[in-house]
Amino acid sequence: MKYFNTLPFYAFVVCLIGGHFEASANTDPNWEAFVKNYGRYVEQKLKIKKIPGGALSIVNTHASDYIHAMGQTKMGGGKRIDPHTRFRLASVSKTFAGSLAAKLANEQQLNLYLPVSHYIPEFKQTGYKDELKVFHILSHSSGLVPNAYDNLIESRMGYTDIVEKLLTVKPICAPGDCYGYQNVMFSLIDDVIFKSTNKTYAQWLNDAFFTPLKMRDASLGYDAMVQDSNYAHPHVRGKKRWYSARLKKNYYKVAPAAGVNASASDMAIWLNAQLGQYPSVLSLEALAMQTRPYTHTKKERYRRVWREHMNEAYYGLGWRVYDYDDETLYYHSGWVQGYRSDLVVFPHLNVGFSLILNAETGLINELTTEFIDRLLVYKRRKNS
Repeated sequence: MKYFNTLPFYAFVVCLIGGHFEASANTDPNWEAFVKNYGRYVEQKLKIKKIPGGALSIVNTHASDYIHAMGQTKMGGGKRIDPHTRFRLASVSKTFAGSLAAKLANEQQLNLYLPVSHYIPEFKQTGYKDELKVFHILSHSSGLVPNAYDNLIESRMGYTDIVEKLLTVKPICAPGDCYGYQNVMFSLIDDVIFKSTNKTYAQWLNDAFFTPLKMRDASLGYDAMVQDSNYAHPHVRGKKRWYSARLKKNYYKVAPAAGVNASASDMAIWLNAQLGQYPSVLSLEALAMQTRPYTHTKKERYRRVWREHMNEAYYGLGWRVYDYDDETLYYHSGWVQGYRSDLVVFPHLNVGFSLILNAETGLINELTTEFIDRLLVYKRRKNS
């Protein structure tokens, strides 16, 4: 059941990527009003729900970036959030891992189709033998039960010990035959990249993305998050109000899955890179590779906020690939204690969207869906 070999949808996605750079260079005089109106809507919603703070980034390859910082880094005594305030991205971190793997594969420094055991010999002793390929771990099609050993990420157990336990888990299906979202298995790309290139994942993120893209606030890990006071503290909901929580180190153990920190300014740059604005950093070929629909994710079609709009859903390399109201979207969300994040790329509309909140709230689902729907109506009216 290897969807990427059989679905015409793959050709559709590549066609869109290949064509989105040819959009009209004419600026849209109404775009600034459109994004500012949405920004006011978000700010009003956050105030109604008393969400501590958020950072919104909207980019359009034919307009200026829109960055809107809202609220405070911490309830009671925090600083005002600005475009350079750091947030945890949680699972939006997977987009960086997917893009890096695609970049390295395109540059022939990594082979996505080699067995994981080629890079991590311990896998030869498991039930996988040589069947588990690198692209399987990045597309959540390893065959493991969903979220295998995520409970141990939240314990005091170290990453190496968690991986040892992971090697003993029996798959519920053959690699490529079923979808099961992973954090520990996904993060093995760290080891694969090191064995293939002799550079750590952290080094690669800095050298391949953060430095050349001038993402000056982006970083990996707990220590970098708290290097100075300009970071958004996590918040959880009590019975009557939001409370500041302790910033936990646990999910930083799985750095490719959940270890990136970034600001609204950084996210605007990252979105532009995903829209092909930095071809020397992320080439057209790498962008096409990372959003190839490797794994069918049917359950995504039934999420309450968009089940009436979702036609198809897949997972690429660290990216979700959706057909939403006949529009292709690349998407990922993130959720770790005290933070929520959403990232959406509209490849042939030349638009990117990021929203990060320092509160563990489902409101983000409503806000992101509202932007998607508004954008599609706006673009279709403009082009009609």
